[in-house]
Amino acid sequence: MIEIQQLSKRFHDKEILQGINLHVGEGEVVVIVGPSGSGKTTFLRCLNHLEEVDKRQLILLGKEYNLEKLTKLNILELRKKTTFVF
Repeated sequence: MIEIQQLSKRFHDKEILQGINLHVGEGEVVVIVGPSGSGKTTFLRCLNHLEEVDKRQLILLGKEYNLEKLTKLNILELRKKTTFVF
């Protein structure tokens, strides 16, 4: 189970992602669809902590992470627990 609460990302003065909430249950498959430039790749990069976020909380398999304040060990733990298919 993955749950995202209030994911937000800005590049300078432009807000790319604003208050994104997502809940994916065990065994569910989710597809992210949208036009070019709508933030799909930025969203996925934020989930895998390849981009720093302005605000976000992640709940993964029942454990809560404040992704604004992750250690390198937390990041490695998250990457081992998640698989995103592009």
